Formats: sequence, C-alpha cells, structure tokens
Amino acid sequence: MSDLLERLRAGLPPEALITDPDVTASYAHDMASFCEAGTPAVVVLPRTVEQVQHVMRTATALRVPVVPQGARTGLSGAANASDGCIVLSLVKMDRILEISPVDRIAVVEPGVVNAVLSRAVNEHGLYYPPDPSSWETCTIGGNIGTASGGLCCVKYGVTAEYVLGLEVVLADGRLLTTGRRTAKGVAGYDLTRLFVGSEGSLGIVVKAVLALKPQPPQQLVLAAEFPSAATACDAVCRIMERGHTPSLLELMDRTTVRAVNAMASMGLPETTEALLLCAFDTPDPSADLAAVGELCTAAGATEVVPADNPAESELLLQARRMSLTALETVKSATMIDDVCVPRSRLGAMLAGTAAIAEEYGLTIGVCAHAGDGNTHPVVCFDHQDPDESRRARESFDAIMALGLELGGTITGEHGVGVLKKEWLARELGETGVELQRSIKAAFDPLGLLNPGKLF
Repeated sequence: MSDLLERLRAGLPPEALITDPDVTASYAHDMASFCEAGTPAVVVLPRTVEQVQHVMRTATALRVPVVPQGARTGLSGAANASDGCIVLSLVKMDRILEISPVDRIAVVEPGVVNAVLSRAVNEHGLYYPPDPSSWETCTIGGNIGTASGGLCCVKYGVTAEYVLGLEVVLADGRLLTTGRRTAKGVAGYDLTRLFVGSEGSLGIVVKAVLALKPQPPQQLVLAAEFPSAATACDAVCRIMERGHTPSLLELMDRTTVRAVNAMASMGLPETTEALLLCAFDTPDPSADLAAVGELCTAAGATEVVPADNPAESELLLQARRMSLTALETVKSATMIDDVCVPRSRLGAMLAGTAAIAEEYGLTIGVCAHAGDGNTHPVVCFDHQDPDESRRARESFDAIMALGLELGGTITGEHGVGVLKKEWLARELGETGVELQRSIKAAFDPLGLLNPGKLF
C-alpha cells in the first residue's frame, strides 16, 4: 500500500488522491442491488490524460487492479470496487473540448454530464439524442462504458451510434486513438464500437468524438390509457407496423403510475392498467399524434389525450423519467431488470412478468422503452426480509430467462457488470464467451481492468 501511494503521488497532485477510508467507501459501488463490492485501496480523480496514463503504468508495474468509474449511476455493479483496487474516477475530466456545427460533432472528456452536453450543443442548434433517465447526473464516459440508451432511442438510436472516435488509455499506459471525425470511414477493424459497452474492461476512455444531429422541432406528447398491458402492447405493434417513427414511445404499468403519483403528485390516471406515452418532433406533430391516437383507440385505449403544448408534454416526460426513482420508494430496495425483446413479443414479456410477480408474491412494476422492446421490470422488496430478498433474486432471474425465451437479450442498455455475469454466459454460449475472453486478454493481458465484471 505504501509503495502504491508513493508511486501514485510521484505523478499526481495531492488533491487527486483520496485515501480516507470513510470517503473511499463511498466510491465502492454503483446503484445496483445484490452486487458484491470490495474495499478500494485508493481513489484517484485525474484531470489529464497524462495523469490517467501514470495511474495505469503504476498499476501495471505493481499488478494492482483498476476500476474505472463515472457518476456511479449504473444498475449492474459494473463500477463496483474490488478489494485493494485503484478506483479511477473520471468525473473531474469534465471539459467540452469542441463543438463543431459544420462537422456536427462534439469532442468531450469522459466526465461531462449528459445533460450538460445536451444543453451546450442546443445553443448551437444541434442535438445529442442519447438521453438515459439519469441524464442530469450520468456522464458520457459511463454512457459509453455501458452503451446506454434512453427515451429517444426508438427514433434516434443508442449511444453506440453516436460515438465516432475515442482516445483510450490502455492497461499498460499507452494511448490509443480509434475511429474518426469524418462522416464516414471504414479503415480497419471498428475498435471504437468494441470499446462502447465494454464496461471499462478493455481501456480507459479519456476523450470521445460524438456525432450530433440538427436540433428537431419541440416534440408534443400523447398519453393513452389502456385497460390492460396487452392492449397497450397491441397499440405499440400497430404504431410501428404502420410506419410511424415517434421520437419516443414509452409504457408505464399501473404499479409505476401509482408510484409516480405517490412520490410527486403528478395526477396520472391511477385507474389505468397501462399508460402509453407517444411523442413526435416532426414539423406537424399534431397530425402524427392524431393518427397514432386513432390506432390506440382501435387497440382498445379507454382514453387518448394529446398534450396541447410543449409544457404539458414535458410534464408527462418528467413523470416517465422519474419512474425508476418512484418505484424505489415502494419498498426498501429494488432490483431493476433490463430485458429487451422483439417488439412483437412485448406483450408476452409483460404478461410473463406479471405471472412471475404473482408466482413469487412480489410487487414488480414495469416501465419500458416500448418502441424498441426494452423493458425495465423493477422488483420491489424488503432487503431486511431474507425470504423476500431470496424471492426477489429468483424472480429477477426468472425475468431474464423469460426474455431469452422470447428471443431477447439480458440487457438492452444497463450492461452486465456483476449482476448478470452468469446470464451473459447463457446468452453468448461457450464459443461466444471464449472469443470475448480472448479479446479481453489481447487488450489487458494481466487482467487489471475492472476484474470480475462481465465474465
């Protein structure tokens, strides 16, 4: 420990090192339940690429594991510390280095908060679409590490589609540049995409070149109440089948609606079994909402209410954004699943989740990015009740098994981390895991980067 600190101090300013155990303990884990976390030896908060390189050279020399972190808003334990590790928090590397309206790119450091970037590019008439529910606090580096999505991905896609290039500090301290600043480019293997979603297991992202889009018109939102989740999912299928491209298409079940109302008195309709939110940012959103409203009514909606203005629309979106936080108030703890299925199987996914909730005697609320089939079943339980905690874990596994049975994936945007390691192996199969381990070994032969995650 003394040798580690001495070497780190040789290349870092005093304020970049945290050794107080009470403080380092606060960096030990992200927001996931049921994920083990170790005790870090030290927390480092670098401000420059050179400082990150120094940390990695020191770690390699002493064979000390390194756990990269962003804002620790993750939900899979991917940022959890391991015993004796260096926690490398990138939150101080928070500069927006460039915004180019001509090239439609932004160049940023990993600690830039998603919402800060979004507002900065808006001032230039540009738009950065990926918008996770935690966008006010999560960082771009964390978004890249988990390949995160958000409410707008049904139309605009996820983080991976906006990362054009990266600068990455490798395990031995070398600096690797991947990708490009140009609108297109196919030179060599796509190493940029390889790093997106790698959860800090291949290298430390220290700079990102991000694609931007022209800022769209303000969107308008429609809210539709349904007597069942099945009818709401039928409406989703009708909307997508008819070729509509909403800027978001979100679903909240009755449990979620009631939780949001209880937490924030939003006045959402508690009599509904499922609330569908659909938005358009087209030149004539009212016409698009009217067409979708007819499809919702045909599918069985009991009420369809289009927002009259952007302010009303934003209020509805705030309700959806606070869904996960509201469900956390139902019981003392939650496990947030992240199963994505084909849109055509969305109804089966929600019906199966309801059956699992009944089987295990638990409250499971569901909010979903319905437009792309990404569901977030939230298992609510009392963490001080051993039996209820056991049932919560078992129900979580049952939901993931259901997703795979329906042709889906165990994670659409939250990542694998610690929470879903066993399930990743089931989804990829033996050959898939073997090849991914080989890739990990090529970038990190000593296994120092975020050990114990993914595999």
